[in-house]
This record gives sequence, structure tokens and C-alpha cells, in this order.
Amino acid sequence: MPNTRDIRNRIRGVTNTQKITRAMQLVAASKMKKAQDRALEGRPYAQQLARMLASLTDKVEDFSHPFIEDREVRKRGILLISTDRGLCGSLNANLFREVAGMDKANTVFVTIGRKARQFISRTGRELLADFPISEQATFKELRPVVEFMIEQFKEGSIDSIEVLYPRFRNTLIQEPALVPLLPLASLTDYVRKFAQEQGVELVEDSRELVFEPSADVILNKLLDRFVKREAYQMLVDARASEHSARMVAMKAATDNAKKLTDSLTLQYNKARQAGITQEILEITAAAQHS
Repeated sequence: MPNTRDIRNRIRGVTNTQKITRAMQLVAASKMKKAQDRALEGRPYAQQLARMLASLTDKVEDFSHPFIEDREVRKRGILLISTDRGLCGSLNANLFREVAGMDKANTVFVTIGRKARQFISRTGRELLADFPISEQATFKELRPVVEFMIEQFKEGSIDSIEVLYPRFRNTLIQEPALVPLLPLASLTDYVRKFAQEQGVELVEDSRELVFEPSADVILNKLLDRFVKREAYQMLVDARASEHSARMVAMKAATDNAKKLTDSLTLQYNKARQAGITQEILEITAAAQHS
């Protein structure tokens, strides 16, 4: 049995670790709340965008745009969103398991997050670009990422844009989601699906509207903003997933540290009691021999 000094030192070490994991749990909970609030704050904008797109789609005939052109997918472009740091359970591992099942030959990656960049490089997959984004995850930071991929899409370097990210379901559940972004199979169906996800009831507008500039020009601009806005929502979702997973992982570590401390304390008390008993026996034996 270890001596009391070794057990006491280990108790002190586990207690210090418990304080650290507890602090990390509280920080992750605070960041998770901010990420959720950011996602909710953007919802009214997304709802209004859905209404505008639906109204314009009904007013425009024979509309053509690179985003809705049907093309053969020879090279897939994947935007992979991971975390910069670990200690968030199996969040990144679940994402990378999805990547491992993709064909290397026809897939290229754009990464957000240090863990994603390291995994793509380590596994020998083609990395088109890597973009660092802060924890605040602002729309201004994401815009160059989406614009870069859209440019690659228009030039024909990639034939599709998909986003692989950890989708936030609730505090305990975050699951990898692969969402196709471009091309849009059907603009009308896509807008209606987007409106349904945002909780918007689309009402047919029978008014005769005059657009300045033309409806085609406005729809062309809105489509670009629409794609960027949807990608940003996925980034915010990924941040909420990261902080939720880290909070849960740190809570589990804190609880395990407490259980280990209790077990070591019991072991320490037994060792101390055994030592006292041994000393009493030695004193008693010495008294009998005197």
C-alpha cells in the first residue's frame, strides 16, 4: 500500500486538476451561451431574407445564375469546420470519421480550425486553403472564405461546395452534418426549404411591384448574400457545438476528479489508520517485553 505522503501528494494534484477543469467548464458554458445568442440574433435577418427571395423568385422568369446551373460534379469542394483546440470530447473525431470515408481523388478541402488543417495534411488529402477564424466568428471573417470557394466554383476548379461541420442539436448532442451549398438544384424549392427552417410562412404576394434596379439584378445580389449567410449560420452553429462539447467534457472530468479524490481520501484514511494501529501494536509489544 502506498504511504500516506504519496497519497496526500496525489490528492493535492487531483484537486488542482479539478479546479482547472471546473474553471474550463464555466468558461465553455459562458461562450456557449454567447454563441447561441449570436445564432438567435441573426434569425430575424434570415427570415426577412427568405421572404425577399421568395417574393423575387415568383416575379422573375427565365433567371440564370452560376449558382443554379446544372453541372457534372467531378471535383467536390468541402469546407471543413473544426476547432482550434482539443478537450472537446469526440467532436472532431466524429467529423474526421466522415472525411475518412470520402474519396481522395475527387475531393479538395478548405479548412477552418487548426485540428481540421492538421488532419487533412496528416492524411495526405488535398488542402486548397486554410483560413484562421477567431472565437468571435464574425461574418466579416467568414466572408473571404466563402468568396474564395465561390470563385473556385465559378472558375470550374470545383464543381460543388459542401460544408462539413458539427451541427448543434442541444447541449449534449452535436452531430457531424454534410450540407450541400452549391449548386442549387431548384431555386424555388431551396428558398422554401430555407424559409421552413427559419420558421417563416411564405405568403404569395399578388401586388405588382416595380424594382429599381431590375428584379434580376436584385436577385443576383441576394443569392450571393444568401449563400454567405447560410455558411455563416453553420459557422456559428459549429462554435456553439464546440463550447457545448467542451463544457460537457470538462464537467465529466470534474466529476471524475471528485470521485478520484474521494477514493484517494478513503485510501489515505485507511493507510493512516493502519499506521496508527501498527504504532500502537509496537508500543504494546515493547511494554510487554520491558
